Amino acid sequence: MPLPMPFRSGDLVVLLLQSPRERIWGRILGLEAAGIALRGVDLTPWEEVLSLVRTGQADQVALGTRFIPMHRVEAMYLDEASSGVSSLAETFRERTGLDPRTFLADARSLTPTSRRRRLP
Repeated sequence: MPLPMPFRSGDLVVLLLQSPRERIWGRILGLEAAGIALRGVDLTPWEEVLSLVRTGQADQVALGTRFIPMHRVEAMYLDEASSGVSSLAETFRERTGLDPRTFLADARSLTPTSRRRRLP
């Protein structure tokens, strides 16, 4: 019997990685056996990320789009409230006033249409 996957493109997740050890919060862009494409931020400077975004300096946040090979993934959690503790997305929204999905949007989707390069 196949195991249903609770993770879908667009979901907000927390990844625990190994070699080197990292914790990343982000939005799934793609998921397959080889790995995960993700747009997100390292959670080590979480308070700094919130502060920068809150003060209008979001461009200073090390937000990136990356592919993470599955052999580095130790665990992946849906970003959801648990045992009375808010999700990271809820915390982000409360402390910055911004929608986390907009903040984690693919950089290409934020490019104004007039600036996009048109193919011949």
